[in-house]
Amino acid sequence: MLTRRSIAMVIILSIITCGIYGIYWIIVTQNEIKRIYIKQPLSDGVVVFLLGIVTCGIYNIYWMYKTCVITDEIYEVNGLRASNNTILFVLLGVFLTPIAYYALMQDKINYLIDSTNNNTYNF
Repeated sequence: MLTRRSIAMVIILSIITCGIYGIYWIIVTQNEIKRIYIKQPLSDGVVVFLLGIVTCGIYNIYWMYKTCVITDEIYEVNGLRASNNTILFVLLGVFLTPIAYYALMQDKINYLIDSTNNNTYNF
């Protein structure tokens, strides 16, 4: 089950906590997507965070890309139109700030939650 979070709070908490909330958001979001995406096994949220540290952020770029692709796939399976803004999301996350990516991805997640019945997702 995905959790609906306020986009403004994601941004504010990420700034106020100097990125610590962003780490929490990555871990929790990855674990939530992992639970509903049964098509292939996904890494645990802590593993994603640690791989980001070990690779000096390179894995985080891959994770941003992969998460967008998976979210679009979940959209399509549930009869929603996927936005296909993957490259835009990743570029904003890399060149602007990761907080921009968190906000955009949380918006996609919130739309998915609002568009499906009772937080049940076909997959």
